[in-house]
Amino acid sequence: MRIGFVSRRFFPAISGMSIYAINLLRQLVAAGHDVTMLSQYYGDPARAKVYGGGPPPSVPGVHVVGLEALGEQAGGDFERDIAAMVAVIAAEHAATPFDILHAQYGYPTGWATVLASQQLGVPCLVSIQGGDGHWVGSCCETHRIAMERTLDHAGALLIGGASFAQEVHDRLGTPLDRFTIVPGAVDTDRFTPGPDLEGGPVRLFYHGRVDRRKGVLDMLHALPQVAGDWRCTISGIGPDHAAAQALAASLSLTDRVCFTGYADYADVPDLYRRHDVFVSPTYAEGFSNTILEAMASRHAVLSCRAVGVVDCIRDGENGLLIDPGDIAAQAAALSRLVTDAALRRRLGDAALDECRRVYSWHAVGAQIRQIYADLRGTPPARGMDDRLPVTPCRFRAEPHLL
Repeated sequence: MRIGFVSRRFFPAISGMSIYAINLLRQLVAAGHDVTMLSQYYGDPARAKVYGGGPPPSVPGVHVVGLEALGEQAGGDFERDIAAMVAVIAAEHAATPFDILHAQYGYPTGWATVLASQQLGVPCLVSIQGGDGHWVGSCCETHRIAMERTLDHAGALLIGGASFAQEVHDRLGTPLDRFTIVPGAVDTDRFTPGPDLEGGPVRLFYHGRVDRRKGVLDMLHALPQVAGDWRCTISGIGPDHAAAQALAASLSLTDRVCFTGYADYADVPDLYRRHDVFVSPTYAEGFSNTILEAMASRHAVLSCRAVGVVDCIRDGENGLLIDPGDIAAQAAALSRLVTDAALRRRLGDAALDECRRVYSWHAVGAQIRQIYADLRGTPPARGMDDRLPVTPCRFRAEPHLL
């Protein structure tokens, strides 16, 4: 099968969508499919500091096409980039026809892919992920209409969990039966537990986008109240990296909190193996790749009762949950994890067992390939209006947050 995969941003971006993409691409190549990936990227060095940037690297067995998001970099002109994506998809199809188009994110990549699907007569599916599902469509009339039409006209809609599907339904009206639940997944061959190290401080770990929406600033506010002997690593870059460093300094945490910056994906499994407790006090997720990586690494996980988290973490069973933004509760939960080794072991063992049974990419990749097979040869929805009003939007000023 010839598959056109349209990525919002691939490596060296630091984001769950990059992790999702690389693992899915590996699964598709291993199954013998002919895969072309078109990926947007930031070339502007200043903007690249937020998520990483530069053209996507080669992926063994995949034809990779990088497409610089020139419109986004020039004042949030998403429409310019959408036209460019449609043109490149059409050119690749003219050279060797696609059987399936698959987009990450409903906007702008999903909207561009549905437009190309209509134009070329090729069925498409769209994965709704992360902030795309949480915020896009509530930001302006342009993106609301584009998201609603994408959700209505894609041949299939993949989403990580029931809580996330309910949120998108409540916000944009998409019938719940339009969604196919495909949970997040992790490469359990690469992410494995580290050695049991006795003695010394308990090693807390935050990894991912350094963004207040992920709760990293809340975590820093909680840390001075955490009992016991601990050290904390914050791994990653993002829009609040400088703010997080300044906050750590103002709270006199610099001797116990280490910022390690951008991590190459190849090095990430070893980072987990050097730590004991994973902290993800996030406000919302599509389905958290980092939590799954932590589960596969046998970490005790502390996270929040938030969309996209409650589908995989159950309080007291395979992790601990607090309410988003509750600093006192976070400090108390972290104190429990730091001072109670038996609790850490019990939660970590339960998380590891569930992750290997439920969230392996071997199982999830097979589910996605079956969706491709079911969709192949079906006619795409026709008659979608491709005209959009261009209205003011907060993401035009900060498109890197979309």
